[in-house]
Amino acid sequence: MATGPRYRVAFRRRREGKTDYQQRRGLVLSGLPRLVVRGSLSNMIAEIIKAESNGDKVIAYAHSSELTRKYGWLGDTGNISAAYLSGLLCGFKALNQGIKEAVLDLGLHQPSKGSRVFAALKGAVDAGLVIPFDEAKLPDQKRITGQHVAEYARLLSPNPEVYQKRFSAQLSRGLKPEELDTHFAEVKEKIVSSLKKADVSTESYKKVKEAEEAVEED
Repeated sequence: MATGPRYRVAFRRRREGKTDYQQRRGLVLSGLPRLVVRGSLSNMIAEIIKAESNGDKVIAYAHSSELTRKYGWLGDTGNISAAYLSGLLCGFKALNQGIKEAVLDLGLHQPSKGSRVFAALKGAVDAGLVIPFDEAKLPDQKRITGQHVAEYARLLSPNPEVYQKRFSAQLSRGLKPEELDTHFAEVKEKIVSSLKKADVSTESYKKVKEAEEAVEED
C-alpha cells in the first residue's frame, strides 16, 4: 500500500467499489438527470435520478418485480427482456414527471456490448426519453424480445425430458418458452397503454434537439 505525506486515501465508496467519483462529477456537471441501471442475478432496477445540493433525488423508479405484479410478466426478472421492460417502464414514468432528457450512468459497470444495462437504455429511449447512446452497444432485437429463447425451445420440444429440464422455471410459472416473444409483446403493450400519454411537446423537443445537433455538425 502506498504511503507518504502526499498519499491520499480514496473515498470510502470508491474503496468499496461503489462509486466512480470522476465519472460522477462529469455526469452531475452535465446538468441532466441520470438514468441509473443496476442489476442482480434475479432483478433489474432502473431509476431517473437528479443531483441536488442536498443529495440525489429519485424522479422515477422501476423494479423488474413490478413487471410481474402489475403487468403479468411470467418470464425471468433478471434477463435482457426484463431489463428492457424495466427501462421502458421507468422511461414512461419519467416522461409523466416532466423529464424529457437524461444521460446514462453506468456506475462501475464496464460498457459491454449487448448487456442488460443497454437493454434498459433502449427501453427508456423507446419510451421517448432523449438519451445519447451508441447504437452498436445495444442488444440484438431478438435477444430483447426473447425470440432467440423461443426458437431454442422449439428445437428442444421434440425431446420432452431435456425441454422440461431446461425450461422448468418458466413452465412452473405457466409460460411456454416457445411463446416468450409473443408474451413479451403483450406485456410491452400493457405498459405502453397504461402509461403513455399524448404529449406532443416530447416529439417537438426531440425534433429541436435533432436540429441543434445537425447545426453543430455543420
